[in-house]
Amino acid sequence: MARSTSRSTGGGPSNPQSPRNRTPQPLPGRRRSFGDFVKAFFAFVALTVLLVGVPGALAYFVGWPLPGGAPSLDWLQQEITASTFINVLTVVVWLAWAQFTACVLVEIKAAFSGVGIPGRVPGAGGSQLLARQLVAALLLVGATAASFAPGLSQFGQSLEGNQKPASAASAHQTPGLFGQEQQQAASAADALAAQADQAAAHADGGSGAKAGDTKYYRIQPPEGRHHDSLWEVAERHLGDGRRYKEIYQLNKDREQPDGSRLSEASLIRPGWIMEMPADAHGGEIVEMPDEAPKVSKDVQEQISDYSKSGDSGHQQGGGEQGGEQGGSGQQGGGGSVDRDTAHISLPEQRPAGDGQGQGQGQGQGKGPQQQAPAATGASDGDSSSFGLPEALLGAPLLAAGLLLALGRRRRHALWQSAMGAAGGRRGMQPPTPTGDAADVQDALLVGADPEGVRLLDLSLRGLAAALAEENRPLPTVYAAWLSNGDLHLQLAQPAGRPPAPWQLGQDQTFWMLARADAERYEDVDTAAPYPGLVSLGTRDDSRLLLNLESVPGIVSLSGSEADRAAVFASVAAELATNGWSDRMTITVVGFGQDLTPLAPNRLRHLEDVEALIETMEAETRQRRGALGAAGHDSVLTGRTGPAQHTRWAPHLVLLAAEPSADDAIKLAELAADAGRLGIGYLVGTESGDLPGAAWEMEITRAGKLLAPLLGLELEAQALPEAQQRAVVRLFSEADPESAGTPAGPDGGAPAAAPPFLVDVTEQGRPAVYARLVGTYEIIGLETPDGERSPLMHEALALLLLHREGVHPRVLASALWPRGVTDDVRDALVDRLREWLGTEPDGSPRLRADQTGRLTLAKSVVSDLDVLRSLYHEGTQGRGANNRAVRGRMLTDALVLVRGPLLADRPQGRYAWLTHEIIDAQLPLLVADIGLALSEFHLEKGRAEKAIEALNAALGSAPGDERLWNELLRATHALADPARLRQVAADLVARSGARGLPPRTEALLDELLPTWRTGLTAVS
Repeated sequence: MARSTSRSTGGGPSNPQSPRNRTPQPLPGRRRSFGDFVKAFFAFVALTVLLVGVPGALAYFVGWPLPGGAPSLDWLQQEITASTFINVLTVVVWLAWAQFTACVLVEIKAAFSGVGIPGRVPGAGGSQLLARQLVAALLLVGATAASFAPGLSQFGQSLEGNQKPASAASAHQTPGLFGQEQQQAASAADALAAQADQAAAHADGGSGAKAGDTKYYRIQPPEGRHHDSLWEVAERHLGDGRRYKEIYQLNKDREQPDGSRLSEASLIRPGWIMEMPADAHGGEIVEMPDEAPKVSKDVQEQISDYSKSGDSGHQQGGGEQGGEQGGSGQQGGGGSVDRDTAHISLPEQRPAGDGQGQGQGQGQGKGPQQQAPAATGASDGDSSSFGLPEALLGAPLLAAGLLLALGRRRRHALWQSAMGAAGGRRGMQPPTPTGDAADVQDALLVGADPEGVRLLDLSLRGLAAALAEENRPLPTVYAAWLSNGDLHLQLAQPAGRPPAPWQLGQDQTFWMLARADAERYEDVDTAAPYPGLVSLGTRDDSRLLLNLESVPGIVSLSGSEADRAAVFASVAAELATNGWSDRMTITVVGFGQDLTPLAPNRLRHLEDVEALIETMEAETRQRRGALGAAGHDSVLTGRTGPAQHTRWAPHLVLLAAEPSADDAIKLAELAADAGRLGIGYLVGTESGDLPGAAWEMEITRAGKLLAPLLGLELEAQALPEAQQRAVVRLFSEADPESAGTPAGPDGGAPAAAPPFLVDVTEQGRPAVYARLVGTYEIIGLETPDGERSPLMHEALALLLLHREGVHPRVLASALWPRGVTDDVRDALVDRLREWLGTEPDGSPRLRADQTGRLTLAKSVVSDLDVLRSLYHEGTQGRGANNRAVRGRMLTDALVLVRGPLLADRPQGRYAWLTHEIIDAQLPLLVADIGLALSEFHLEKGRAEKAIEALNAALGSAPGDERLWNELLRATHALADPARLRQVAADLVARSGARGLPPRTEALLDELLPTWRTGLTAVS
């Protein structure tokens, strides 16, 4: 839509009233004249007289004017003589001289530093103007005049109405010292002074320049999915997109035809008018709108009015900016997304001390305070911090999601093992990671911020529930920022005031929730409103999450193949494991075939673009039809309402390889309506030119994620190939079906040996013995100092549960989740080493292995170590072929069980246990011991002893189906139907609304055929 035309310039250098343009232009050269030297000489003389002569004359002729001591009352009553009058006048002259000297110093400093307008000396007025003119005249012939040009260029402008110099002014700051450089410097200073004089004439009202002589551009409406931007305007009409800052400076805060103002370079609207630098060119540039035949009369009037706004727009702004920006959020009416303002802005941050921020301390790598370092494909094997991968240390949300998913996978594997779903294995121990996998696991433990993930999930669901109560729709959210613990949602368009405790942010398109308010949220039964949010990187201590499913079109990512792959892997891994989503499908194409173990139910790998297009065409048709049938305009209105269904779950497509031209067009057509359908596309490209790309991003070799049109420059979050392989290895090894354990004597796989075996004979008494199963007690050590005792006990418990070793950073992260300095961590380790003491040979009981991980000596054991060793020895060791030994060891093991793990742990401590699977391992181990001991007694017909062992095990594992089934069999062996019905009734009552498991029902049908009708009276 071309509303303007191109015309030749009508003014030239000869025009005495050339148009004023705040963009510096190339300056004409001029040699220094004799008059310049005369002016400089007289300026030097004047400065010498005023700065040196005046104080010298006062000191010589008058002397010190003030009294030598404190005046008395008699002095106040004396007659005023000529001497008194002269002394008072001398003091006034001294003060005037001091003020003038300050003006000279301020002007010289401004000239040398090149900061533009000098600071104002209070009450100086004419003194500062005189000082400025003298300094200017003197520096005009100086050898380094060019370096003073930024300061001199402001001479002649009023202090009240000065304009900001454009960024292009830096092009004239190159100092020249000798020969031709001196001449160029003087010429530049002269021209700048002349330019300043001319600006002063305009400021005084003597300007006769016509507004039509200045060049203007009218922002064009979008074509398809392409939106006009200052970067593209500068690229088309100035030859360099980076010159968009010049256009921004020329138009900042000036009122536009719709009443709003330009406050951010990335936020412009169709119909806005931009004053352009004088060298702008092209068919859409208007130089004289009153004579342009292709420009409508309305546009001519708008440009004419805009040209008259000139300086007034700069003198306003300020306090009106936020209101104007917010008030103009919806242009042209309607409730659709204002795609013309699609941009991402950094939210205004509160000082870190004002709120309860993430609080992650130095060296912890958690929270937005720790920016992700450059960790792309070029440096995927690097690890510069204690041997841990930095990419995961700087990705707290990704690390938390991976850690949570890994824990679920390991728990699932344990239950599979216990229930015989994986070859009948018993007591399976998860394999201990080694090498890169161990480093990655430690990085996950250190870098994860599960509390941040929990609060983000609670905040988003709480917002959805509050809006539903008010019968308000969910607003479209382009991005979320985590900044100093606060959550900022950036909306596609203003949506009114948010529900409490949410607040309006820096303008109408920002909703903000303080961390303290988020912590007061409770779980609500509502669907996740924005499951497509995914971390891209950090900027200025803020972490950006982009909502991929809301982008009005394709998001393209350019850069080298390795760098793109690292970003794609990070996005896929976080989407697959994040804690603020319920359901979603992630389709990866061209990469990530090995990522499916992270979330087999979410991740889907397709071989090529052809298969992707076929799949997405079908799904796009299906979603359009489903939305139409349900009467919803977008997935947001159907996701949290009464019509919740899996069709409202997002589908995010990650295509790493650049599609062909034909495939790119097909993808663009599919993505045209994707935001409404809950489908997002992230597509890689080598060239950066992708049809249908609404938002374009680039990943650099240095790990920067750039999006010039969005105004973004982030430290990218990436998952390099080496760490990607290590993460997948952790998940694959947690799968019991991939462990490859050889079959045992009964056809199933034997139980894996525990990671640490204890000598359970009389000769194997430990030097330090800790009871962890039940109440925490330590035998063999003195209790440490009162205040440090809980911390020391917690550190020892963590080491006892990880006999393979604990990385110092993992230990510090567990004890101080909000962060700690290295010296405090090292001091704790030293105290712990001193507390545990030494072996008889003098070696410390707390030591570091070759990888730097902290390990305990074999003489420091826990009851959990003994429990595992007794079970292993009784079933696979000496007890396997010796019935008496088996019975004794299984009985001793069951006696050790005194309750749950660390039953009396203090409130607020031991939060690291949420990352562990020991809470699932211990009940299964106790159940295995009870089952083995029950079998031992039933072999000899001792049903009562078997029931006693099973009941003891049920105290620690009340939900274990195997124990209940074995209890039914043992009770049936007593031949007491009434007692059997009582056990069955207890089991039915415990099962509740879920009902009995199928295998338990089948067993009751066999042992007690009348259980379905006869248990009511018993219960």
